[in-house]
Amino acid sequence: MNCWRLDDARQTLVLAADSGRLPEITYWGPRLPQDEDLTLISRSADPALAGGMLDAAPDLSICPEATQTFPGQPGMQISTTDGLPLLPAFRMQSADDTDGLTLTFGDADAGLTYTARFAIDADTHIITASASLTSAAPIVIGYVCAPVFPAPHQAKEMIDFHGKWCGEFKTTHTPWSAGIRARDNRTGRTGHEHFPGLIIPEDGCTNTQGAAYGFTYGWSGGHRMVAEEMPDGRRQVQFSNASQSEPVPVTEFHTAPLYVTYSDHGLNGCATAFQRHLRDRILTMPDPARPRPVHYNCWEAIYFDHDLDTLREIADRAADLGAERFVLDDGWFGKRDNDTSSLGDWTIDRRKWPDGLTPLIDHVKGLGMTFGLWFEPEMVNPDSDLYRENPDWALGRPDQILGRNQMVLDMAMTEVREYLYDHIAGILRDHDIDYIKWDHNRVLPHADAEQARGAYALLDRLRADFPEVEIESCASGGGRIDFGILERTHRVWLSDSNDALERLRIQHNSALFLPTVVTGSHVGPRTCHTSGRILPMGFRAWVAAQRHLGFEMDPRELDDRETHILKTVTAWYKDNRDWLHQADILRLDSPDPAVIAEQQTARDASRFVVFAGRADTSDQISPRPLRLTQLDAQARYKVRMISPPVQNAPAAPHLCAADGMEVSGAWLMTQGLTFPNLNPTQMWVIEGHVL
Repeated sequence: MNCWRLDDARQTLVLAADSGRLPEITYWGPRLPQDEDLTLISRSADPALAGGMLDAAPDLSICPEATQTFPGQPGMQISTTDGLPLLPAFRMQSADDTDGLTLTFGDADAGLTYTARFAIDADTHIITASASLTSAAPIVIGYVCAPVFPAPHQAKEMIDFHGKWCGEFKTTHTPWSAGIRARDNRTGRTGHEHFPGLIIPEDGCTNTQGAAYGFTYGWSGGHRMVAEEMPDGRRQVQFSNASQSEPVPVTEFHTAPLYVTYSDHGLNGCATAFQRHLRDRILTMPDPARPRPVHYNCWEAIYFDHDLDTLREIADRAADLGAERFVLDDGWFGKRDNDTSSLGDWTIDRRKWPDGLTPLIDHVKGLGMTFGLWFEPEMVNPDSDLYRENPDWALGRPDQILGRNQMVLDMAMTEVREYLYDHIAGILRDHDIDYIKWDHNRVLPHADAEQARGAYALLDRLRADFPEVEIESCASGGGRIDFGILERTHRVWLSDSNDALERLRIQHNSALFLPTVVTGSHVGPRTCHTSGRILPMGFRAWVAAQRHLGFEMDPRELDDRETHILKTVTAWYKDNRDWLHQADILRLDSPDPAVIAEQQTARDASRFVVFAGRADTSDQISPRPLRLTQLDAQARYKVRMISPPVQNAPAAPHLCAADGMEVSGAWLMTQGLTFPNLNPTQMWVIEGHVL
């Protein structure tokens, strides 16, 4: 038996291969002693046999093979170009553990080579796993999964994610039972409905304590997830590109990277691993030393009604509020007066902009702000010059159902990518633009992984030629958020909903994977355009300040009190963003389901801020104490409430005093903070630092 191990300070991964077959992951969990007998523990992982079974248990390998009489979902489904199934039986060719672990296996009769790669990051605690398949002759890929990981027997449930437009990152808690929990996202993008993540908590796990296993698949083109409990009780987790999404035969295929982690600090251990790995290993900023600028986006102020004088006035007010980047949204190109026309016609609309965009850009720059611009490159309206000239550039049948009055350009076509590059690059060369909001407002007419690859290629080329330009991934809000798109972009628009009550929950759940620095959050209008709800400025502003702050309303609607509150919160954000954007977001275990709370802790653990939002009325009279987490029990902390104003908080005089209170980390994590009473849609904000 061949055995390999990968370790960091908190976890060990053990793989074992017997008789040259594909290896199994025989152990994944808390760090093992260095002298552990890997062969012994791998042998002991074999399931016991019982009557009515095979004479040996088929391997639950990193790519389970149907040829091994495997009783569950196999790891690949491939066929010849004639439609005949290929059922390989791989045998080891080589193993290289000089940089991570690379294992290569072949089936000479089938002309196939399978390679699996594993790497562990000692600082972020993320294991990255991927697989590739090469063939001597073209083959059809039904699906090929990234290396398969086992799921713990001590887990009673799994947590994955669903949602909708303006309601992303909802959690689904599914009990483990015999059979399969499967998701096959064939929309062609990550989707509001199908974030490619899974968390498996062991029994008793909470946000702050217990063991959990986390997974996310770094791919933007739709994914397939299988979490299966087989008849013998073993459990497997598979992630791959969406099934049947590879349109043409290939001789080489690569899965996306699968990022996994084990935590012994509850769900937060998984969350901080993903946050840190995305922020520190995947994200590449044009200028990492530059603070993340406060955004102003004009969409919900003017929609398609572009007027230079109006936009100058709005820019003046946005700058006075503290905005540092002005983003001109949809409506500047073609003959774009609504969403029925002109997508694909990426030339400036001279009806609205007779002198081009330069007068607005110069005004914005004169106010000390940088300038950003909206594009939706992958889409086309049938009512556009581009479609009339090139109808064959659209993906799918001409009689397909439209989405938001638009079709999808075939990004696999070189001429499509060349056209888009030429027009976007021309705009960037001719204007002082440092930011693109890149939208994607409909699903594909059919699953096609080449769309994602084409979008990646276009983004990669633009990034290479315009390295100073930041790009935001927006897809009707949160429809394309994943670690694959974030290799090529710098920010995500978490949701089209600017309803702070909705965003409080969306942000709370997305923090299981996303750090502050990439997560855009804007202060919306007094009356929310997507929900019709009227929310107080203090709540709207503090919810947005939990992430990368921006404004997206008509600033001319603000009264003096709202202006003062927004300026105050924006100033606080600017004073603290240098450490907040490197902080860990820790979800707190709130004893009151009406309160959604998180703690953002500085990278050096010297300070923290707690955001506790009241989302509903409570069942009890007074707020329950809220325990903090991951502090130094022996250290003393200065803690004070900065919102709401102290005069409204007589029930917590020490916490609300100007100098706050001095207490131990042990007390904060055991007793916790007792807050003054607040009505729903209000936020407690508490700062703390080590004395």
